[in-house]
Amino acid sequence: MQKTEFSVDADYQKTEPKPKENAVLNVLSLRDFRLLFVGVSTSLLGDQFALIATPWLVLQLTGDPLALGIVLALEGIPRALFMLFGGAITDRFSPRIVMLASDIVRFVLTTLMTIVIFTGAVQMWMLYAFGLGFGLVAGFAVPAGNSIVPRLVKEKDLQAGNSIIMGVGQLVGFIGPVVAGVLIGQFSQSFLGIGLAFGIDAATFAVSAVVLGLMRSGGKLPSSTEVPDKENIWAAIAAGLKYLWNDEALRLIFLVIAAVNFLFVGPILVGVPVLADQRLAEGALAFGLLMSGFAGGNLGGFLLAGALPRPSGRTIRLLLIALLAVFGIAMGVMGFINLTWIDFGLMLLLGLGTGYITLILFTWIQTRTPQTMLGRMMSLLMLASAGLIPVSQAISGAVGAWNLTLLLVSAGGMIVVFSIWITFQPALVTFSESLSTNN
Repeated sequence: MQKTEFSVDADYQKTEPKPKENAVLNVLSLRDFRLLFVGVSTSLLGDQFALIATPWLVLQLTGDPLALGIVLALEGIPRALFMLFGGAITDRFSPRIVMLASDIVRFVLTTLMTIVIFTGAVQMWMLYAFGLGFGLVAGFAVPAGNSIVPRLVKEKDLQAGNSIIMGVGQLVGFIGPVVAGVLIGQFSQSFLGIGLAFGIDAATFAVSAVVLGLMRSGGKLPSSTEVPDKENIWAAIAAGLKYLWNDEALRLIFLVIAAVNFLFVGPILVGVPVLADQRLAEGALAFGLLMSGFAGGNLGGFLLAGALPRPSGRTIRLLLIALLAVFGIAMGVMGFINLTWIDFGLMLLLGLGTGYITLILFTWIQTRTPQTMLGRMMSLLMLASAGLIPVSQAISGAVGAWNLTLLLVSAGGMIVVFSIWITFQPALVTFSESLSTNN
């Protein structure tokens, strides 16, 4: 009798379902991921201070939106040009080492900028040089940073890992600009607040470099899967471009990302500080609030994407089309609104949609790409997302100097037209079917 009872018990144990794993806890149990989390969150917090301080310094020195567009373009052009090389080097060497070297160089650059601001020696040519050097280093840092998480976590936990890293980026993006705006606004009669903002950014690069130095993984792939050493950089880049071109769904999503960044991000990065400076009573504080609103919306979007079940591929397809149309309409409305709280709400809405769809698209691209090509694909992704921004910023600066409302309304209108065009692209169906397969 006891034997029979034991057998029934054993059978019950065999059929009892295993407790469902928590992907977030799996990721956070990894020592190197926790270190990466600390380094990235610290560095990104400092970036938010520079995000507010740099355009505000340019506007205080010149009062010229065109000069602001030039500074932003000088940072973006080398970043775009060297991103493909950065991706190929990341695939061949170690994302962690590339990130570490980049943080050290950026620490030096921001420290020098802090010194010239505090000593009162800052001039526009220094800002041009700073932007150029910073953009060059970012060309290597960005693809490395976007390639390291898949080296640390299992594929089944990848979306959780991405949501944590991207989520903390938006959390500090929500807090940082407001703090930076308050700091700069407190010392509006001098450059002291701007100098402190750059100093904080320099300190965070130092912390990030130390943390990356403590990590043990995030390096090269096993020798059986890594990029052959004999393959030169140009051949490696060509292979990445060929892979992207031959995948019609991937190609279309990259086109969507490029269009949104050209028509939306560029005009926003130029238009929002000009809007705050010329039309909003709160000035630097309003600038910080608007950028925080966008980051807060992004964070909310990431949390929604992580907490809710992923919709079907068809739903994502329709959502992508709808979000593009909403982006364009909201952006056009901002051209006529001179109240900080309404503009804040619009930026919050834009950020919410961006965060939700970005996490899903980003994880889809990572899982669709072979590990051996991930660095190059991430560099191409960053090229699509950031490569056209410098051109967009230069154009936006020129148009914004003439008429800010025209800049925001025309850019928004073109986004709406693009949302209509993408509706009829067969590759969008291929993309949604791929998402449904991975669900």
